[in-house]
Amino acid sequence: MTDLLALRPAEDCRWDCVALGEVMLRLDPGEGRIRTARSFQVWEGGGEYNVARGLRKTFGMRTSVVTALPRNEMGALAEDLILQGGVDVSNILWREADGVSRNTRMGLNFTERGFGVRGALGASDRANSAASQMRPDEVDWDALFGGEGVRWLHTGGIFAALSESTAEMALAAIRAAKRHGVMVSYDLNYRASLWSSHPDPDAARRVNREIAGLVDVLVGDEYAWASCLGVETGEVRADPCDSGPFDRLVQRVARDFRNVKVFAATLRDPVSASVNRWGAVLWADGRRHETPAREIAVLDRVGGGDGFVSGLAWAFLTGLGPQAAVDYGTAHGALAMTTPGDNAMTSLAEVRALVEGKGAAAVR
Repeated sequence: MTDLLALRPAEDCRWDCVALGEVMLRLDPGEGRIRTARSFQVWEGGGEYNVARGLRKTFGMRTSVVTALPRNEMGALAEDLILQGGVDVSNILWREADGVSRNTRMGLNFTERGFGVRGALGASDRANSAASQMRPDEVDWDALFGGEGVRWLHTGGIFAALSESTAEMALAAIRAAKRHGVMVSYDLNYRASLWSSHPDPDAARRVNREIAGLVDVLVGDEYAWASCLGVETGEVRADPCDSGPFDRLVQRVARDFRNVKVFAATLRDPVSASVNRWGAVLWADGRRHETPAREIAVLDRVGGGDGFVSGLAWAFLTGLGPQAAVDYGTAHGALAMTTPGDNAMTSLAEVRALVEGKGAAAVR
């Protein structure tokens, strides 16, 4: 694991982690349904951004986000929510809006939590968003990664699938990060709604394969590998929390992606919308590390996987190693699912207590 742990010293960098991705406004009807709602609570969220926010709010690390927002009231609301999350906004690209959202707009994500036999539901309204129009040449990557200094870059398949230009932007950012010795994590994060509407899914898969050939940490189960990268898995899990198919996939593909130092996946079995079996597995340096799945109560499942990546990145950034990475990632993801919104409302002390096996007794 010496290669993975050869992170840039914190004192030489302005940022511990920078995330590249779309930040959306999440409209949450609480216990109700989207179709009958009379009010919504608003959160900010995005698969890549959530990792930077978790690293800042739970783990106290210095983070920034590269994204784009429209210069209107909705963009201002998103910026305010990002600031409340403690994530730096100096790398946001602002788009002049025409007043009716023809030329650019704020992406929206309507999200139901689900309950019992009624599963969670997400309905995105994000076409032509500011982030989907981002281009590789709009950011001075060498100034960010080299001049300011970044230890870890996180991006993912959601951003890469938004458009052809965002796929190219993700690739440009990763190449620049590698030039400056920045560790790169990539969460495949397959979303059927994005891929079904993509103008050229085959081109996106080619870019995803190129990205996978560059990154250090690759997150995603065998289903994501098949959908995003076109890797033939040939296996279906009888038990969603059985990591066997993923283990065998890693052993096969590690020869083709020798650059990847860590393969990781969450293990989730939704017994109901309110109870999930939840765990994770991680391969590093040819060795397997696992946090066995157990039943957890779920209030809001969205963001659990992003919380996992936050905990994983923090463990590596602080030199704790792969077993701590899977343990802290699993615990942080579990706690993220106990509160509304995409992100955890927790502390490092609470995450550590869960890792150490302490129960849910009241703290007085």
